[in-house]
Amino acid sequence: MFNFLTLKQEAFGLDISDLSLKLIKLKRKGKFFDLASFNEADIKPGIIKQGEIKKENDLVKIIKDVCSKINGEKLKTKYVVASLPEEKAFLQVIQMPLMSKQDLQSAVVYEAENYIPLPIEKVYLSSQVISPVNNRENHLDVLIAALPKTTVDAYVSCLKKAGLQPIALEVESLAISRALIKNETAVSPVLLIDLGANRTGFIVFAGNSLRFTSSIPVSSQSFTNIISKTLKVNLSEAEKLKLQYGLKEKKVFDALIPALVDLVEQIQKYLDYYQTHASHIKKIFLCGGGAKLKGFTDFLSDKLKITVDVGNPWINILPHDFLIPKKLLIYKKEESLRYTTALGLAIRAIKKND
Repeated sequence: MFNFLTLKQEAFGLDISDLSLKLIKLKRKGKFFDLASFNEADIKPGIIKQGEIKKENDLVKIIKDVCSKINGEKLKTKYVVASLPEEKAFLQVIQMPLMSKQDLQSAVVYEAENYIPLPIEKVYLSSQVISPVNNRENHLDVLIAALPKTTVDAYVSCLKKAGLQPIALEVESLAISRALIKNETAVSPVLLIDLGANRTGFIVFAGNSLRFTSSIPVSSQSFTNIISKTLKVNLSEAEKLKLQYGLKEKKVFDALIPALVDLVEQIQKYLDYYQTHASHIKKIFLCGGGAKLKGFTDFLSDKLKITVDVGNPWINILPHDFLIPKKLLIYKKEESLRYTTALGLAIRAIKKND
């Protein structure tokens, strides 16, 4: 959403989160795309905290290492589409009177001040007109996105120090939506749940745009911590139990029940809110590393009385039959869920070059 260059350049996607870095580069394959390059690395706690870069030099080194020790085709470009931290972003769909594109640009800035809890001069603001959900034509629906300049500048600085040139930056929810929503269009509203290592994000997508985002501190790592504490095993064993058995194992299920009940209540709150203010959400897609938890989709479907499925982050990249013969784990839907944001960024990167 934040563009820096207009020239067409071959580029790749780079997902930067508090605890990990993931890189994806795509290439053309007929009418579709295919994986050209990928890599990932852990980020030690404390380098980035709640989206804020604390140790810039350490992050620069990790970025350089990930780009140099690549899997697949060697990177021959310095141009990148990178993620910005969701927890630092302000996204909102606002309604504006019908007006010309030129008048809208200045009017959005004034209207945005009513929604952004920071002085407008201290944020980077981007906006785009989106299609209304209910086909109302008496106003314009405008998606606004704003991030503190200090946050954006820190990420740009790290990328440039690592020898990269950002051509666009965007928040994770936009990239996730691009990866999971087929043709980036949803006839009925869909809830995307990103169960990550340190938080869970909620994204409501309808029509051709996201409509609402939020996050809570429930995370895949918190599930591991609960299992470890409740079953009195170390974190390594707890992670193994979680991945190997998930909710299919009674002792793991019993240990996680309080956290799962809390998560269901949080999800239901957002479902009720959106139903009251807009329309019914018909389906939920899960992504993020925590989405691999065995029995998780069945549990949520039963409690929420709504269809819950694991998202397919390749849906806008490869035809389905391309997934079968691949041997790399990243091609398997369950394994690639961790790469959802990076894949969404990579789609934008290759489409900017079309």
